[in-house]
Amino acid sequence: MTLRNPLVSAHEFAISSGHELASEAGLALLERGGNAVDAGVAAGIALGVLHCDIVNVAGVAPIILRMADTGRVVTIDGLGTWPKAASAEVFERDFGGQVPEGILRTVVPAAPAAWITALKDFGTMTFAEVSAGAIRCAREGFPVYPVFAEFIANNETNYRRTAETARIYLPGGRPPTVGESFVQSDLAASLQYMVDEEAASGGSRIDGLNAAYRAFYEGDIARTISAYHEAHGGLLTLEDMADYHVRYEEPLHVSFAGCDFYTCGAWCQGVSMAQLLGMLEQAGLNRFEQNSLDYIHQMTEILKLVFADRERYVSDPEFVHVPVEDLLHPDYLKERLGKVDPARACPEMPPAGGPFGRQTLEHKQRARTPTPLGGPGSADTSHVCVIDRHGNMFASTPSDTSCDTEVISGTGLCPSSRGSQSRGMVDHINSVAPGKRPRLTPNPALALKDGKPFMTFGTPGGDVQIQAMAQVVANVLYFGMNIQEAIESPRFSTYSFPSSFAPHDYHPGLLMLERRIGEKTGAELAARGHKVDWWVDWTSKAGGVCAVICDPENETRIQAGADPRRAGCALGR
Repeated sequence: MTLRNPLVSAHEFAISSGHELASEAGLALLERGGNAVDAGVAAGIALGVLHCDIVNVAGVAPIILRMADTGRVVTIDGLGTWPKAASAEVFERDFGGQVPEGILRTVVPAAPAAWITALKDFGTMTFAEVSAGAIRCAREGFPVYPVFAEFIANNETNYRRTAETARIYLPGGRPPTVGESFVQSDLAASLQYMVDEEAASGGSRIDGLNAAYRAFYEGDIARTISAYHEAHGGLLTLEDMADYHVRYEEPLHVSFAGCDFYTCGAWCQGVSMAQLLGMLEQAGLNRFEQNSLDYIHQMTEILKLVFADRERYVSDPEFVHVPVEDLLHPDYLKERLGKVDPARACPEMPPAGGPFGRQTLEHKQRARTPTPLGGPGSADTSHVCVIDRHGNMFASTPSDTSCDTEVISGTGLCPSSRGSQSRGMVDHINSVAPGKRPRLTPNPALALKDGKPFMTFGTPGGDVQIQAMAQVVANVLYFGMNIQEAIESPRFSTYSFPSSFAPHDYHPGLLMLERRIGEKTGAELAARGHKVDWWVDWTSKAGGVCAVICDPENETRIQAGADPRRAGCALGR
């Protein structure tokens, strides 16, 4: 295979993220003696600047990490909650059960709390040190790159929603073009304010981080955000901001191909990632040729079963009982695999398994009219993952687009619009409720082999995320590819389930393939009942996987890869 991006081989440490300048920001801290958490947080904050179209500094940032000294895997949800004034009844009455675009889909910004919490508990550096790269890119600007330019141009109408949003994202009254410098002075000032408050605290590193935290959630930034919401019909208040804290959540564990994989929990689709790997392990798809007819068919049918269970059972565990142990039990996974017809595709999303306790509405009762074939795909989100010289592991999948909401005047921030993943229906498992977390698509993951660091990885792509991640993992562990080959191999994705994002379109039987998979395989899949349609090769809709692998048997101990489908970049030393 001729690679579009180089395989990065390193002796000491490596980082992979959604943009070269973010990876450079993280690498610089590793070279200064920082650990994986310092580097991952630096890159993550920088992605909120460099990917401000699809990642927001005030968005979400779920984190999974493992520190070498304890060997314990922990996750930080990095996911905001609905404001206290939120009401599913209002959304059902006024918006037909939808959560509309704009300010009303705002939940509490979580990313700053996630970054600072990770730094306080596991990092070694200050907020000033980890945010320096992001501030420089915001203040001085960065060169507009193709995916960024395309996204803003495609969403130009949305970026004209308010004068402030248009001023930043449509400089000179038009979408930015490739090669131009994109400057975000207000965003630089917001981050600098947090740095200044840290410096003014005059205490320890922890005191300074607490001061930076308060600057965002109680200080001028919080007051500006809440005042804007009050003036423009939003729901977010100063009390919502001040009361927010991220949560440590226990990871989920599943074995796959001789490795121990850890995912986030049922507050995101991490439980679906674990269920998918567990079912693939039992199915033994390594007996098929990679991306062959039988391989794609069987994985697609397994994915449909996983998404059926996600639609029925997965929600914020603080509000809904999610039967995680049942969903991941080997006997249950075996039973679900028995539903796969090796010769015929299920024409729609199959019934969920179970029952496990309280049932919810069948998806058909709320199905949407499908959008045109070829249309599906979520562009928001990015990723960063790191393995450092000590064997510390870090992965995070920050997100939240700027095109479906509003910039808060004077801040450069678009507080998290993740409410788009909730339902404005009182009788839905993912209904809006005060203090409830929307079911999140971003789900970073990591893996150990023989109890030692093996892999940190993740991807943007919405509902494609677990599909792309599983294909890359299988490419490495089933088919012996190096990580860059595994990432660049052509992908496929089913959309035979309601989308996680409003308006939750549903595409029964739809299977998207990258062209490199081949017309013959596509025709054979169609003959089995799949509604086959084609992506162009290297489409951003197939994800943007970033991964770092540690192999102590290899002379170059660490390898890293990044997806050329987006602007990913892996670096190491």
